[in-house]
Amino acid sequence: MAKSYNDGPIEEFRRVTAAAMRAISRDAEITVTFTPDPASLQGEEAKLPLPSRDLPYDEVCVVRGESDSLALRRRYHNAALHAEHMPVTPATQALYDTVEQVRVESIGTEHMAGVASNLDAALEDRCRTKGFARITEREQAPIAEAVGFLAREAITGRPPPPSARQMVDLWRPIVESKIGPALGKLRKNLHDQAHFQEIVRQMLSDLGFADDELNAAPDSDEWDGENQDSADGEQTGEGDSEGDAQAAEGAGEQQDGDDQFDDAESPAEDGDGELQPGTGDEDPDAPGRPWRPPDSLHNQPNRLVYSAFTTEYDEVVEADELCDNDELGRLRQQLDQQIGQLQSVISRLANRLQRRLMAKQTRSWDFDLEEGILDSGRLSRVVTNPSHPLSFKQEKDTDFRDTVVSLLIDNSGSMRGRPISVAAMSADILARTLERCSVKVEILGFTTRAWKGGQSREKWLAAGKPSGPGRLNDLRHIVYKSADAPWRRSRKNLGLMLREGLLKENIDGEALIWAHDRLLARSEQRRILVIVSDGAPVDDSTLSVNAGNYLERHLRQVIEWIETYSSVELLAIGIGHDVTRYYRRAVTIVDAEQLGGAVMDQLAELFEEDGRLPGRRQGRRVA
Repeated sequence: MAKSYNDGPIEEFRRVTAAAMRAISRDAEITVTFTPDPASLQGEEAKLPLPSRDLPYDEVCVVRGESDSLALRRRYHNAALHAEHMPVTPATQALYDTVEQVRVESIGTEHMAGVASNLDAALEDRCRTKGFARITEREQAPIAEAVGFLAREAITGRPPPPSARQMVDLWRPIVESKIGPALGKLRKNLHDQAHFQEIVRQMLSDLGFADDELNAAPDSDEWDGENQDSADGEQTGEGDSEGDAQAAEGAGEQQDGDDQFDDAESPAEDGDGELQPGTGDEDPDAPGRPWRPPDSLHNQPNRLVYSAFTTEYDEVVEADELCDNDELGRLRQQLDQQIGQLQSVISRLANRLQRRLMAKQTRSWDFDLEEGILDSGRLSRVVTNPSHPLSFKQEKDTDFRDTVVSLLIDNSGSMRGRPISVAAMSADILARTLERCSVKVEILGFTTRAWKGGQSREKWLAAGKPSGPGRLNDLRHIVYKSADAPWRRSRKNLGLMLREGLLKENIDGEALIWAHDRLLARSEQRRILVIVSDGAPVDDSTLSVNAGNYLERHLRQVIEWIETYSSVELLAIGIGHDVTRYYRRAVTIVDAEQLGGAVMDQLAELFEEDGRLPGRRQGRRVA
């Protein structure tokens, strides 16, 4: 490949990396682009993370590792065969996908020492990002990731990455006691995907997963349509090793074989119902309730009736009630240290947004009018020419409307580590900046009270496990800062996001409903809802007894209703994950340094005079 003498080091690195990906994958048609988004391969288009312009060695190795991972999957992975034997539930799918990715990467490790080194660097970076080093309890550790590392160790002899060793050791005794012999068989079938998958499915059975989690077909109405795209892409893992890791993390931790979830029950049938966050006790005719779509939607088939088995154990709690004052102070100090490392960048971005917002609030005047306030600056014209009429001026009304912004932050386990730190810093920066501009801000968080369903699941079991229970976990919605509270009084609460054990499962749809209703109760003329999330609702307890896309379908319906019919304007910020598949207006950031351009510009655009989201449709009745 000829090199242009005008090319700098960064361009040469891009060109060489793309050439290496095509060579390893044996696919000359692949096109490679470098973006801030996570690595992915869709069709013939590959996306790789963009390293810094000075090409630090660590970042170069990570990018090469991501490139090699995608290339190896393209070369050695049969997507059709993989999909044919795909298990049913998200937890089993995550483990199944993760071990398959281990297989293709192990083949590259076996034959190419440089590729092995690159893969190690990328894997260690992934583990640091997900915060595996801070996991101290097995309940916090995703079993899919742990089994993947143990499978990699059995096949290649390479130990888990340093950041993941503590997490793997929490699961090692249990996993090796149940599937130790099966792990030993993986290497012999490394180049035979069909036999390799049979061993993995046997491993799932030995780990205690029920037969209907491996073999039962999901309800056809629930599986058809939009979820099929997810099956073809994320679940079959076509060219997206990062997607495998994200799916494994999102699936969460599974119970030991002696304490597995009960057999999955049939999901509730689709019908002509309403999006409900609770048991149906709420007034369906209450104004502004986002789970009551307009009548025009009644003609749509296969609508999901969403409900909760019980709302008795749900809670909305102030942040300072979950932690004592001394620990809150320590956590806030920890957050300040992270913000201090980026103080110059943060100040520049905050000032930039503040200037744009304050410019909209600056008074302006109309001149050369026949009545109003006498314009003394133009009196000189009357003095020099007495026949010239007096000039008057009037102040214009500002177009800046009274506004409130709600920041809704995903507090789930998949946000653990760097993502939740970035989210906390983002909330702190935006709250301070918008408050300076007289824009009220509230900061909210959403998670669950427990893993594996908590008291809601216990009540369901005591009731005899009725079919189609709907949402089966205890919600925890956290108020870090109310809209009327000044930032200085609530700043300490934001440190709570860094607390170990806070982050559990995430049920995004009901969290959006909660935040949306809080905004509707406000008196401001303009209401903006910003959700900071990884975009994937996951609750193992709920999904084990409902359709695999039960929570995702509900999230999509809530988003569609808000974006189409509500006066609340919705913006999504993805932390390390692409959320554009859910939201019309969305941006993705990978690190706090990238909070700037995209996020600040998006927020500033929301304050434009029209204030209408691109693509917003007006509600209309269908004949």
